[in-house]
Amino acid sequence: MEDKSLAELATSGVKKSPPGQSRRWHPLWLTAPGLLFLALFLAWPTLKLMLLSFQDGDGGFSLAVWSQMFGAGIYVKVMLNTFTIALQTTVVCLVIGYPVAYWLSQRTETVRRRLMWLILLPFWTSALLKNFAWLVLLSRRGILSEILLSLGADQPLNVLYTRGVVVFAMAHSMLPLAIITMLPTMTGIDNGLMKAGHTLGASKAQSFWRIFFPLSMPGVVAACLLIFIGSLGFFITPALLGSPQDSVIGQLLITQVQQLLNWRLAGAVAMMLLVTTLIVCFCYDKLFGMSAISGGESHASGKLIRRVGYAITAVLARVCDGLATGLAVIPGRPGFGWLLPLFSILVMLVLVSPVVSFLPMAFSSSSFLQFPPPGYSLRWMETYLESPIWTGATIRSFGIALVTGIFSVLISGAAAFGLAKHQGKSGSLVVMTFLLPMIIPNIVTAVSLFYLFATLGLIGSDLGIILGHTVMAIPVVFIIILTTFKGYDWRLDQAAGTLGASRWRTLREITLPLIKSSLVAAFIFGFLNSFEELTVALFVGGGVKQTLPKQMWDDVLLSVTPTLAAASVIILSVVTLLFIIAERSRRKADALQGE
Repeated sequence: MEDKSLAELATSGVKKSPPGQSRRWHPLWLTAPGLLFLALFLAWPTLKLMLLSFQDGDGGFSLAVWSQMFGAGIYVKVMLNTFTIALQTTVVCLVIGYPVAYWLSQRTETVRRRLMWLILLPFWTSALLKNFAWLVLLSRRGILSEILLSLGADQPLNVLYTRGVVVFAMAHSMLPLAIITMLPTMTGIDNGLMKAGHTLGASKAQSFWRIFFPLSMPGVVAACLLIFIGSLGFFITPALLGSPQDSVIGQLLITQVQQLLNWRLAGAVAMMLLVTTLIVCFCYDKLFGMSAISGGESHASGKLIRRVGYAITAVLARVCDGLATGLAVIPGRPGFGWLLPLFSILVMLVLVSPVVSFLPMAFSSSSFLQFPPPGYSLRWMETYLESPIWTGATIRSFGIALVTGIFSVLISGAAAFGLAKHQGKSGSLVVMTFLLPMIIPNIVTAVSLFYLFATLGLIGSDLGIILGHTVMAIPVVFIIILTTFKGYDWRLDQAAGTLGASRWRTLREITLPLIKSSLVAAFIFGFLNSFEELTVALFVGGGVKQTLPKQMWDDVLLSVTPTLAAASVIILSVVTLLFIIAERSRRKADALQGE
């Protein structure tokens, strides 16, 4: 009788209390280190930089900088350029990425995983490498020009330093993000709904536009938000491939900080960029809900928006039906089912083309970079390996990335563990706080840290770069670990506690072994985020502590040689190896959760 009462008491306690809730401490205390870290190295320096824009030379209140910014046509033009290019990039990514994501969602799980390698590998390859590859491939002596000339063209290709190539290269960098953001929503749609539509007499076009497309909109709008915000902070692509007429805010910030030391104007520019980003996020949250970005369900508010959306999809469905009816009367008309697979495969090949182009260029016999190389030689690899500048930058990048990966996993892991055990409404606010480094443009974060670290003596130090890289890596690492904990079976921990295991022993012998694979994957992605990060290294490094991306950036601006391609092969080798390990770790984690 006594044993029965104890069992009933234990069962009732599990039902009434959230998993892991303690009488002595609240789970959200585990998020305190991460919140404090982000407050010190993200919120405070950003606020401090923006407040400079309201001060004069003596520290008093003044709006002179704002008058200067809006009074000078050059600043207004740069801002308009930034928003226009970001919008154009977003549209291109959605138009191209949606068909690819849809096609992938219709494949089997095994095929989809294999094809996703062609998308995720370019995603984890730095924008600097990809843009530099386009600089070579699209040049007047590049392979595309050679092909056109061989086909009878009168003059070589001349597309560099135009708005079109800037948008193309930025869309190339952001397209993988668009696809991987839309794909989970599409794979979650029940295909039985489409079959039910066919059963009720709807055509394929009607079923797609009236059923599948509306249900895929949460992923589409989330991708739209992430692409637009990410594009606002771009500066590498416009600097390498654009003309002075296509300058963006990122380039303006670099000029104001590194060349003119105009911190007040830099603060005003950063504030304008950040306020615009927050307004976009606010509108998105009111219309669709921010929870979709963190893996939750989104909601669409507003009857007018829904009505307009349904009206547009109805028109598109009728247009597609009309085209199908018109094509049906053509005798012997060919089928068009091959167009979507062909389009998707071509897009994937374009995604990986700049990544693989460095391999032959690194072993070129030429004294300058060209593709394809006229001959093969090992001299540029030897030059890289024998150069203390290049090898020193590589070793420093490895060390900084290693510490960054550890820091980001410790901070994000503790926060994710606490949030997973917390059942209150305040958890969503904490989640959005940990995603702030993803929402705030990287260029704003880097400039803010530069201003803060200048007063702390951390400019040109490895510690300063590590702190900045940790801020940047936290969102990715946090999402990976939090997703793992959402699928974790907390009954295992409760059973261990019932059998007398302490919290620490349960964590050490039950929880950590089960999520070990996800922690490894999170560490690798944090490592990769740091290893290829340029923006923080560009500012906080101060030209003293050269990471490998910063050394490559200097080489691009000063003396472009095939040594750069040799260094790129090293980066690609590291990225590919760690990417394979991370994917296998995540797959193992998914298998453990499935069991």
